[in-house]
Amino acid sequence: MKTQSIYQDTLKFAAGKHAENNQTIPGTNLPYVVHLSNVAMEILIASQETEQFGIEFAIQVALLHDTLEDTNTTFEELTETFSLEVANAVSALTKRNDIPKAEKMKDSLKRIKELSKEVGAVKLADRITNLQSPPSHWSFEKRLEYQKEAIQILEELKGANTYLENRLKAKIDEYSRYCVPEV
Repeated sequence: MKTQSIYQDTLKFAAGKHAENNQTIPGTNLPYVVHLSNVAMEILIASQETEQFGIEFAIQVALLHDTLEDTNTTFEELTETFSLEVANAVSALTKRNDIPKAEKMKDSLKRIKELSKEVGAVKLADRITNLQSPPSHWSFEKRLEYQKEAIQILEELKGANTYLENRLKAKIDEYSRYCVPEV
């Protein structure tokens, strides 16, 4: 019961924050909460395949992972509503705006690796969920860059969660069909 309550309470918080911006999944009309619940679903399944996995913490982080980056949520608000551990995890998953674009992912991955494996698992789950059909307005170069970034995530977070690493590898392979130059 506790896990379900944590899931529901966290989902309501995150959905409300993303709804304030009328945020949708890029390239679709789907509300952003669909992405959040898909990431959490990946985490739920991975937890069944992983020993000693902090599911309640990981669920909160999965559902909140984009709140600092995409909403008006503050670090302090996450700390007060959830915990300092959750706020630190969400912060690590958030790309910093005060560094060059080319360094953002590398910096985020470095901060993720300093925390528990559940945080790395959320990053893997996030990219698995995002490796769907790319938005139609993405150029070939953007699609290729996104796949290279997924490979970087997979390599940097090796050991975070074997189940999700295998899922991400398969998704990267599937995504290759979008990385063929148009003739």
